[in-house]
Amino acid sequence: MLRLARYLKNYKKESIIGPLFKMLEAFFELLVPLVVADMIDNGIAKGDKTYIYRAAVIMVLLGVVGLVCSLIAQFFAAKASVGFGTELRDDLFAHMNRLSYAELDKAGTSTLVTRITSDMNQVQSGVNMILRLFLRSPFIVIGALVAAFLVNAKVAVIFVIAAPILAFIIYGIMVLTIPMYSKAQKALDTISLATREGLNGARVIRAFGRQQDETEEFTEDCNRLLKLQKRVGKVSVAMNPLTYVVVNLAIAAIIMQGGKQVDAGVITQGEVIALVNYMTQILNALVALQVLIVSFTKAMASAKRVNEVLDLQPTVLDQESFSLKNVSSEDVPAVVFDNVSFTYPGAKEEALTGLSFTVRKGQTVGIIGGTGSGKSSLVNLLPRFYDVTKGTMLVNGVDVKEYPQRELRSRIGVVPQKAVLFSGSIRDNMKWGKDDATDEEINEALEIAQAKEFVDAKEGRLDYKLNQGGKNLSGGQRQRLTIARALVRKPEILILDDSASALDFATDAALRRALSERTKGMTVFMVSQRTTTIQNADMIIVLEDGEVAGIGTHKELQETCEVYKEICQSQVSAEEVGA
Repeated sequence: MLRLARYLKNYKKESIIGPLFKMLEAFFELLVPLVVADMIDNGIAKGDKTYIYRAAVIMVLLGVVGLVCSLIAQFFAAKASVGFGTELRDDLFAHMNRLSYAELDKAGTSTLVTRITSDMNQVQSGVNMILRLFLRSPFIVIGALVAAFLVNAKVAVIFVIAAPILAFIIYGIMVLTIPMYSKAQKALDTISLATREGLNGARVIRAFGRQQDETEEFTEDCNRLLKLQKRVGKVSVAMNPLTYVVVNLAIAAIIMQGGKQVDAGVITQGEVIALVNYMTQILNALVALQVLIVSFTKAMASAKRVNEVLDLQPTVLDQESFSLKNVSSEDVPAVVFDNVSFTYPGAKEEALTGLSFTVRKGQTVGIIGGTGSGKSSLVNLLPRFYDVTKGTMLVNGVDVKEYPQRELRSRIGVVPQKAVLFSGSIRDNMKWGKDDATDEEINEALEIAQAKEFVDAKEGRLDYKLNQGGKNLSGGQRQRLTIARALVRKPEILILDDSASALDFATDAALRRALSERTKGMTVFMVSQRTTTIQNADMIIVLEDGEVAGIGTHKELQETCEVYKEICQSQVSAEEVGA
């Protein structure tokens, strides 16, 4: 929690004013028992109504001033905690965006969502409670102890005995509950994951009739969270009765000992009432402290989880210095793989092994292979979504590790396997590739991607609103829009990662023809399961178990590569059957 305190640096004034006015409120509250004691001893005991009224007015004024101080403290504490939460949340989201694929794979999407929402809310709430109560409750306890000694030192010894017992109870419960809250938050991660999968896979769940099974599994996850929360609740709820028992025993002891002191003429009846009031104030302060501790323990557990995300350091880092002069404008290869190997973090085996090939500028490269052969892994290395484990990869004659990530990716257009669109208009989505793209540039990209016809048929055309993920479009339409989005920026290198799988053969053929005719000078990497999609490529790379099984043209590979020949034969027969 202390590590996150730096996010309060812009709210130093609020962080000081809030607790300060809470302490002022507590100070005025500590004066009330003394006024009550004075009213009893000098007003009620002597029957002096004027004195009683004057004391009552003083008590009301103390209450009003205390209320004003409390409101001021609440305002500044809320302002500081909300500002703290906003800055931390912004920084956390920015940090997540800096993480490479390796760290995102390690953390998991559902966990990251929980930590930037639920955990962040817990931390923000904890900061609010700390600013409001962290100084007030101890100040009340210590102030009441000091006031009790000023009233009567012998009776005040009871306070000295009760206070450590209460502190021990509170500390013990806090130690027990912190790890429990961590487990509860992890259970919440599981529920977040189940919710996300259930919503994203709703169509599949219904198609297989698994609604009941999914509901039962979700109920089990919820019950697991309920059990954890009940367990921590049973421990934390013990604080109230235990503290009340100690405080009430202390009050009984004060009354008994105070009665003896009154009989002996050592103290007055009003002072006994003042001592009881101070013990009651200690009880109220500890009740508030209990609320603070419950909130603080939750915040501590959540802060630890937030810090775990902040501790994730991206493995893909930029070099300290880079000059565009390093990038050769001469006739150098667009891409060179020199004995490149790659292993996913935590994996025991290499996903890619010893890849070596050269791609000239303007060439179209087809990448094909069986499932799990490493096709997507290969193209993910180009924009440095992952760093190579061994070997060297050059783009325009420069090692990709020397490029700033932003500079490298500005030269590359990526169309991933899963078509991802964002809520907003089609124009908004197209401008992801280029912020200042004109409608003419967008329309040109849509034409190449074979998307203009269906876009023009939509109401509003480029202003047509897409739902989240483009759910109001077909799979093929989504894929064509993502291809157009990549083409808008006119990249030097275009990566199509099996991004035409949902297109029919006629549209696929038209797309390939448009790419060939209208993207002169652009180097294209085309990952596909279809041989018909890549058969006209300048170079085809055949992968098998992460290794190169063959490199060449369609005709060359049919003669020299058994793996490619088998793929072609299986697909030709399948197409003939379909025909």
